[in-house]
Amino acid sequence: MGLGRAHSCFMIITVASFKGGVGKTTTAIHLAAFLQGYGPTLLIDADPNRSALTWAGRGELPFQVVDEWQLGDQAQIYNHVVIDTPARPDLEDLALLVAACDLLILPTTPDILALDALVLMTDSLHYIGTRNYSILLTVIPPHPSRSGAEVRSVLTDAHLPLFKAGIRRYGAYQKAAQQGQVVYAIKDSKAESAWQDYRALGRELLHQWQNY
Repeated sequence: MGLGRAHSCFMIITVASFKGGVGKTTTAIHLAAFLQGYGPTLLIDADPNRSALTWAGRGELPFQVVDEWQLGDQAQIYNHVVIDTPARPDLEDLALLVAACDLLILPTTPDILALDALVLMTDSLHYIGTRNYSILLTVIPPHPSRSGAEVRSVLTDAHLPLFKAGIRRYGAYQKAAQQGQVVYAIKDSKAESAWQDYRALGRELLHQWQNY
């Protein structure tokens, strides 16, 4: 991808998963939107499905989205870079992703198939020799389901790095993707609540980085 660590970016965040459908692109889009409020932010769509570019192409996002082939040297002018990656990177690609970022975010939904994939990914990261990642629970179902709390407890007991913030399940995200917008920009009764979840994640991320 040609993105080295010698550039002037304040922070490089990579979003990765061994499984699709866990909110990887939604997380990349909304983290980029949050970080844009703190400085110019670039989202690199390195997923062959080009989900982030498709999302951006349906409307207007408040930050620049490019694929890895369009990158060139333009990352130099941004304060933050967020990278959306292909699902199920192999071990070599995973090592490159880790080396090229400040933090790897692993989104997972609170279901058994997603957790199986998450275990495989964390095992691969530990094999590489890094713990430079943090798990993000996404698509958390509403009360009375306790699956989100139960999975959080399992991950905490396993001493895996986990964001305190979690992303609840809202249809507003699908509307935002259809309209090519960040969720806060659409008309939906849950849009503000959905955005607040990512604001909480963004604030936690910045707090971690400032204390790194």
